[in-house]
Amino acid sequence: MVTAGVAALSLTLGACSGSSAAHDENTVVWSTWGTADELKRYDEFNKAFMERHPDITVKMQPVAGYGQYHPKLLAQLASNTAPDVFYVGDDKIGQFVDSGRLMPLKDLMESDESQTKPDDFFPGLFGAAEKDGEYYGAPNDSNPDVLWYDKKTLAAAGITEDPATLAESDQWTTEKFLEMNDKLADAGIGGTMFWNYWATHWSWLSSQGAPAPYDESGAFVANTDDQSVADVETLGEYFHDGKFIVADTLPDGAGSDSLFVTGKAGFYVQGRYTISTVKDAGTADDVDIVRWPTPDGKAAPTGVAVSYLAINKATKSKDAAFLFWTEFLSAEGQIARLGGDGNAVPSIKGADEVVLKDGYPAHAQTMLDMRDIGFVNYAAESRVPGLPTDIADLFLKLYEGKADAQTTLDDVADLVDEKSAK
Repeated sequence: MVTAGVAALSLTLGACSGSSAAHDENTVVWSTWGTADELKRYDEFNKAFMERHPDITVKMQPVAGYGQYHPKLLAQLASNTAPDVFYVGDDKIGQFVDSGRLMPLKDLMESDESQTKPDDFFPGLFGAAEKDGEYYGAPNDSNPDVLWYDKKTLAAAGITEDPATLAESDQWTTEKFLEMNDKLADAGIGGTMFWNYWATHWSWLSSQGAPAPYDESGAFVANTDDQSVADVETLGEYFHDGKFIVADTLPDGAGSDSLFVTGKAGFYVQGRYTISTVKDAGTADDVDIVRWPTPDGKAAPTGVAVSYLAINKATKSKDAAFLFWTEFLSAEGQIARLGGDGNAVPSIKGADEVVLKDGYPAHAQTMLDMRDIGFVNYAAESRVPGLPTDIADLFLKLYEGKADAQTTLDDVADLVDEKSAK
């Protein structure tokens, strides 16, 4: 079903004709967001690409903030000045696919010129970028939300068992995890810091063995499942009691990075980019990672954050744009972008060496294992403009003790029905 936001987008873009910003067919303009370090890596890739292909000019249009990126891109598409190739966030990709302005990529990906066949990617990462058997983007890389922990911080709370060691023998249970958070709280130390977005609430349900929150038709059903309600109730209680912490709401000067590296929180749930945080702070030697806990201690699918690389359907530089696109996403391209203390995990086969090469963290393989069985946000959610953020707002009320689990999930169901029907 087409939402109001998508319909409005389609009408606005449909009124435009022609292609992206005017330039010759051997120029590729592409856009992304990113930190200074990420943009530096992209610039290095651009230079190497132009050295390999001296007949092609690459121009990057960076946008510093994720929050400003997509509105600017939509405005560019509407004014017919959009770049040839661009990043799209996993919470926005469905909206862009439904707009009809992304180039279908399946035939190109399967062509002789392609360095990125569909089967080269880990299938669980396409999400809403795949629709009706067609691909409209591919994952740039990935970031499984792993649990980072500091051994010294755990020891300060009297915790003697190592989470990663427990996980190796399938003894990393929900009971053990919650007990550790209880001990941290008793010692006056924060428990686990989570970011309030889809991968937190849906990973918690999946790790605890609950069914998917959406059924095959795209209807939200978690509010009708007793186990899901009970699991969300536990999640809410630990937040409300202060044992779990919402990283998004921490005050300036005492943010989540600071709390973790100063021993004021035991666990920190986020991606590979945490390596630079702990190395810069000088605490890396005490830090390791572990997968999400489960009732039986065995691994379960959990959320993987991704972004996508798409091509403007109206580009006048189709051949050059696809060559850039396929090399950027290729195993060689991802090795170049993600090596060293890179910020993500490869999304394509043949590039895993970047995660394992330096042997850090000690259980780096965990990130690859979680990617292999993980999931991206549900298409029923990511396809609706603003829905992931609105759902997170409802969960924040739960975490703050302003709503119980059943009310939260009922409100999510009503919100999904309302926004999906527009």
